[in-house]
Amino acid sequence: MPDVRVEVDGGRQTVTIDRPHRLNALRTQTLRELCDAFARAWDDPAVGVVVLTGAGDRAFTVGGDVREPTRTEGEKREQVRLFLTLGELIRGCGVPVVLRVRGWCIGAGHELNVLSDLTISGESGVFGQAGTRLGWAPAWWSAQVLARMVGEKRAREVVYLSRRYPARAALAMGLVNAVVPDGELDAEVDRWCAEILRRSPEGLRLARAGLNAGSDHARASIAPATEMHVLNHLHGPEPAEGIGAFQHGRAPDWRPMRRGQGPPPEG
Repeated sequence: MPDVRVEVDGGRQTVTIDRPHRLNALRTQTLRELCDAFARAWDDPAVGVVVLTGAGDRAFTVGGDVREPTRTEGEKREQVRLFLTLGELIRGCGVPVVLRVRGWCIGAGHELNVLSDLTISGESGVFGQAGTRLGWAPAWWSAQVLARMVGEKRAREVVYLSRRYPARAALAMGLVNAVVPDGELDAEVDRWCAEILRRSPEGLRLARAGLNAGSDHARASIAPATEMHVLNHLHGPEPAEGIGAFQHGRAPDWRPMRRGQGPPPEG
């Protein structure tokens, strides 16, 4: 697979997003391959834990690849379908999913953080949503379940403001489980995986299903939210402004959407 590497060793499946030249941004092909990788975890009884990570030192993933945007409604619907499928595969694969993070974990990357069971970050990790910077919202599980992780006030801060949180701040908020120096990251992930693999497979499966049950109701809002995202992304003026500003290296100007009200763009 050109975008994703999958390795299985000793009960551990490691899934690596392998686009470091694009900061591991998620294009449609990447999503297809991630779905295939997590389907393998469903089908392989030897797999007891999945580690999801990104190649290189600069990013786990910066989220969707806005430099390779979907241009038609059909393309966007395919991408949304793959996001929905990937979320279901991660939540339903039956084994703990551990996120290994160096560098940026932003946008849809941060939604993968929310979907994963455990997150181990290097000191270089940076976490946060990107939706309101680009003209939409994180409707793929984050807006729905983030409050269960960090509380209502913090969740609204994360989603509304699209701030960036260094790894230690993310740890204090409850967004990650452990932070270690980058040079110790692999050893720390190995320790957590080894401990998981010493636990009962059926016990872990049942515990995971029980813990997920508390947020399973979120599915009811995800499908209509993503439908709105398809139409807004393709036809709405705000995504056009947000993505255009990003692609041209400038701050977005939302004043026309507020009928001229509000502050000017930042810097």
